[in-house]
Amino acid sequence: MPKLLIFIVVLLLLAGCATNGQSVPVIERISEEELSRILPQPLATLSLNDLVSLSKEGMTATQIIEQIKSSNSMYDLTPSQSLLLSKQGVDSQILDYIHTSRELAVRNSIADEIIKREKIKREELESLKRQQLRAYDPFCRNGPYGVYPYGPYGSRFGIGYARPWGCW
Repeated sequence: MPKLLIFIVVLLLLAGCATNGQSVPVIERISEEELSRILPQPLATLSLNDLVSLSKEGMTATQIIEQIKSSNSMYDLTPSQSLLLSKQGVDSQILDYIHTSRELAVRNSIADEIIKREKIKREELESLKRQQLRAYDPFCRNGPYGVYPYGPYGSRFGIGYARPWGCW
């Protein structure tokens, strides 16, 4: 019997140590509409057919990549489109550049959105902290014109009848 009691006590102590009292954070999911708004839209000033024709004309991969950069073209290629372009003679360096530039643009736009949401959450948290500070400050709870120990102008003599700083 004492072994069972000791086992139960140890089990309860371990169960108490397993929780930290904090709630699990809620992860806000991004809807399809928000995702389409966040992600950069592909803009192909230089078409895929132009890439094929430039490759067949004998331009080097670096020259074609420079033309893509200068025209600010961005492509959202499917794997089958990449395979078709490769079969039509587009160099793999060009396809790699297209995919990496798209991936970088997507990452940057998502990171910007996360930063914006975190800033909003931080501002809301600071606002809540200020509200709680005002609600639980002992000098602010005495009402709009309560009794304060240091007087209306911060005097250490007498009792004042003014609101202290921060109780607005």
